[in-house]
Amino acid sequence: MEVSDKINAVHRYVEAFATQDINIIKDLFAADARVEDPVGTDLHEGIEAICAFYENALSSGAKLKLTGDVRCAGTAAAFPFQVLMGDSTIDIIDVFYFNDDGKIIDMKAYWGPENFKS
Repeated sequence: MEVSDKINAVHRYVEAFATQDINIIKDLFAADARVEDPVGTDLHEGIEAICAFYENALSSGAKLKLTGDVRCAGTAAAFPFQVLMGDSTIDIIDVFYFNDDGKIIDMKAYWGPENFKS
């Protein structure tokens, strides 16, 4: 998988929130993917559980804004961004791990209460 493919996947992820399009999420993630958001909480395992998690997030009206460059190494891409909801923001770093088919197989989101701003 090329670096440009990983960067494009990150931009499509941001687009999913901008357009509230669950089909983008379905396309990005592998059928057996795992999402841990934030790290330390229960896993969402498999595409059905992941879509249920993201349907809730997309319907909240949250928008994403990249706050730095995507960093790629090995099979992973990490990127800093903000979730914008009304007057509140959350600073987050996500890490996507890709399988051989270019699908996200594992996603970890790093954030906590100290990352909320009003």
